[in-house]
Amino acid sequence: MNLSSPDSVHSGTTSQANRPGRSAKPQEADTASAPGVASITHLANKLAEYLTPVELKRVKEAYRFSDEMHLGQVRKSGEPYISHPIAVAEICADWKLDAQAIMAALLHDVIEDQDVKKEELIERFGPQVANLVDGLSKLEKIEFQSVVEAQAENFRKMLLAMASDVRVILIKLADRLHNMRTLGVMVPAKKRRIAGETMEVYVPIAHRLGLNDIYRELQDLSFSHLYPLRYQTLSKAIKAARGNRREVVKKILDAVKNQLATAGIQAEVYGREKTLFGIYKKMRNKHLSFSQVLDVYGFRVVVDSIPNCYVALGTLHALYKPMPGKFKDYIAIRKINGYQSLHTTLIGPYGTPVEFQIRTQDMHRTAESGVAAHWLYKTGDQNMSDLQQRTHAWLQSLLDIQQQTGDSAEFLEHVKVDLFPDSVYVFTPKSKIIALPRGATPLDFAYSIHTGIGDHTVGVKINHEPASLRTELHNGDIVEIETDPQSRPSPTWLSFVRTGKARSAIRHHLRTVNLNESVELGQELLAQSLAQLGVTAELTPATIERLLAESSAKSMEELYADLGIGKRMPALVARHIFGLMDGDVDALPAQPSSGGELDPVTIYGSEGVAVQLAPCCLPIPGDQIIGQLRRDQGLVVHTSDCSQAQRLRLKEPDRWIAVRWGEELNRRFDCRIRLLINNEKGILARVAAEIGESDANITYVGMDEDDEAMMTQLRFTIQVKDRVHLAHLIRNLRRVAGVNRVERERT
Repeated sequence: MNLSSPDSVHSGTTSQANRPGRSAKPQEADTASAPGVASITHLANKLAEYLTPVELKRVKEAYRFSDEMHLGQVRKSGEPYISHPIAVAEICADWKLDAQAIMAALLHDVIEDQDVKKEELIERFGPQVANLVDGLSKLEKIEFQSVVEAQAENFRKMLLAMASDVRVILIKLADRLHNMRTLGVMVPAKKRRIAGETMEVYVPIAHRLGLNDIYRELQDLSFSHLYPLRYQTLSKAIKAARGNRREVVKKILDAVKNQLATAGIQAEVYGREKTLFGIYKKMRNKHLSFSQVLDVYGFRVVVDSIPNCYVALGTLHALYKPMPGKFKDYIAIRKINGYQSLHTTLIGPYGTPVEFQIRTQDMHRTAESGVAAHWLYKTGDQNMSDLQQRTHAWLQSLLDIQQQTGDSAEFLEHVKVDLFPDSVYVFTPKSKIIALPRGATPLDFAYSIHTGIGDHTVGVKINHEPASLRTELHNGDIVEIETDPQSRPSPTWLSFVRTGKARSAIRHHLRTVNLNESVELGQELLAQSLAQLGVTAELTPATIERLLAESSAKSMEELYADLGIGKRMPALVARHIFGLMDGDVDALPAQPSSGGELDPVTIYGSEGVAVQLAPCCLPIPGDQIIGQLRRDQGLVVHTSDCSQAQRLRLKEPDRWIAVRWGEELNRRFDCRIRLLINNEKGILARVAAEIGESDANITYVGMDEDDEAMMTQLRFTIQVKDRVHLAHLIRNLRRVAGVNRVERERT
């Protein structure tokens, strides 16, 4: 899209530098370059096709104001800066966005770059245009090299502005697309940074909104700047292969058109080359060379009705043999972004795999334009309204996550998970289809239905069979959630849930419901870390005030709670306090000791979610123990000789602290034991009776038989008071007739 014209003129007459209270801001542009020229003529002609004369007049007013504000600014390429807003507006015009969106596209930088007040825009162009520009102006460039919190906050602002009006993100995507198209003049480091954030943030958003044209172009543009040598090499290879494959493509096209015509199906058939990034991703994921990627070309068949999609599918399968397992029906079960098509891969001439997509004209429009099809084709049909509803539901979920999320970094983490393009489609018992990210579990399913269902989940049936809450769901699974009003979320759920909504809801519960518990643990952890630095006096009000101001916590209670759930590291907070008290932080050791030279943290095993006993080793009183602070899961206690703990300690040594058992432990603790017994009648009853007589409870039993050895291995999870109680039980079990070996089981 070339908006420069050698004979067009710059229409601004008053420099924004001369306006009262306003000064020209220096731009990233190379001011040594000679300014070019820009024209609105092409944009005006495009808008005249669908806007009324009154609307077009308002757009031209917005252009003149923007031109005046940006007068004197040039881009890095040397073009007048106004050429960029014009280009963004042209992309929006291709989607036939309304006049207000086009005006906002032309004005999108005036608040951020030129200090124009929102009130002035309201007075000149009305509140809706001003709100759009204001929303866009908050979307500062996400600096992936900057502080994580700042990056996350910018991203949060962008998505919340998008949630209030989807036109905000459409204009932002048009802005990013033009910036990527003109990125060539930037220095390599800046190219890589902008391309990286585009690939990580804007590409998934475009895909999620069904904007496949922009999605593919942004992918290829990002690829070309992130890996220029790979891009050039692959581009040359495709050009070289094009000539060799032209004959094959023509042969397939002719054969398909003739076969469909013979079947009486009216259809548009055309071939398409897959994107460079799509080919590269396939080569990388499947470890293939370019010569091994056979399906570089695909074909689209566009017919007039849904029934003819399936007739065309049968016709193609009669022409070429289908590859087993390569058929997908996205018409019956559409993708989460509204996409619909039949996909099939056939064995074409010379044994080459060929992919076909079969769809109707309406499906094709939605596939290319996604949510923007609402403006492109205002037909009012059910497909479009359904797509709008799906988009609205997703945008609403962003607001739900925001309300439950403690800070911007968490929000960023949750939402980026939900932007993952791959999905699985499962069914409720009443046959409603639920779309979830690849790798989702029954808990993700439960939270997608309602937060209350997720919070009270106790079990699940998948395809009418009991299953674990950790089970990965697959396409077509029928999922039935079992709930209990007394049940509450467990911190361990965070280790396997997949969706942002589930994560934010679980963390919200852990923060709020167990606040007092986390605060108490946080106080003890901080006291321990301060003692290691020789700080035993109470913190002064002045120190507390500075600490809260610099840690972004609203109160000491919030700070303690963050420490208690592992969100902040006690050692780092203690070092910060040491510095605030005029201590020499540089003289401190880089890594605080976790060996427990001072008083360890005392635990009683009944603290609920703030303190958890690790399921890998199931520590019991009397065991030597050590604690790991896990983010948003609090303190996880392992036995000192636990092999898993030893591996984790090497990776994150600063997250481990000394802990010890309290004096009064008025509860029982789970423990695993393993027995090797003879295969004889009544042995299991004798073992169970002995466990009961030893004052222990059985919570689980499993067995593995070895018919050849005439032996059986029994595995019990039992509840005991401490190591002494366990040793007494093991001695009693060894005296049972038929028991050959008894030992405590570790993982």
